[in-house]
Amino acid sequence: MSRNQGTNRKGKPSGRGQQSGAKKNSSRGVANSNTKSFARGNAPVKKISSNQKASNPDEIRLNKYVANSGMCSRREADVHIATGLVTVNGVVVTEMGYKVKPGDEVRYDGSRINPEKKAYVLLNKPKGFATTTSEGKGRTVMDLVANATSSRIKPIGRLGRNSKGLILFTNDETIVNKFTNSKNGVPRLFHIELSKNLKLEDLKKIQAGIKVEDKLITVEEISYIEGASKKEVGLKIKNTGNNIIRTIFEHLNYDIVSLDCVAIAHLTKKDIPRGHWKHLTEQELNSLKML
Repeated sequence: MSRNQGTNRKGKPSGRGQQSGAKKNSSRGVANSNTKSFARGNAPVKKISSNQKASNPDEIRLNKYVANSGMCSRREADVHIATGLVTVNGVVVTEMGYKVKPGDEVRYDGSRINPEKKAYVLLNKPKGFATTTSEGKGRTVMDLVANATSSRIKPIGRLGRNSKGLILFTNDETIVNKFTNSKNGVPRLFHIELSKNLKLEDLKKIQAGIKVEDKLITVEEISYIEGASKKEVGLKIKNTGNNIIRTIFEHLNYDIVSLDCVAIAHLTKKDIPRGHWKHLTEQELNSLKML
């Protein structure tokens, strides 16, 4: 190549290099004036709408909530939600992405549902424990079943602090309704010791039904305890509270010295020492559901 290659015949630069450089400079100039720089420190920032709320980890999608309750699959839950069979806090919800918050009451076809695993715990309560889920009440039955399950179980019915015997805990609303349904209910058998002998005429009054403050109180059965004094009786009743039992005997001028729930339907205290609990067997649960 000759020394003059790249220049014109007069020895002047051809201008091609200058023209090319000019174009490059021009191009850079345009780029700098009309486009944004993405150099580090000037990267675009994604704006978050002020209306956009952070996700709550305790919330759960409605279809998953229904499916986790064991009612159906998640796909079937979508159908049930769309057809208006699911309510949240009494309001029909058909929105698929709706999220259930802690404490919300969800019902499927009128029945309350819970996504937690169903648990059924039978406790043999000792004296000195209150039947309540409230805090600040001293020792409660919830302290005794604290390690039984991670599900949020509650006691069905009540036994007074100085009463003892069986209490069933569950988070299954269907079972709870069996106990609280006034038409059917579930019988509980109590061993009761009175302050004095129960007169036969008073026993017959209780058998026939007693009217207290214009309200008729009936029991399933009542009888003396075989081999014991007339102070001790067995009483079977479907009411879930023990206050009704005290009302019966106080109306007839008897004080209750001891009250012990010895059976709930077919469930007994066998193999459950005082202060201990057990999970219901599948057979025991199936028998309970059939009542």
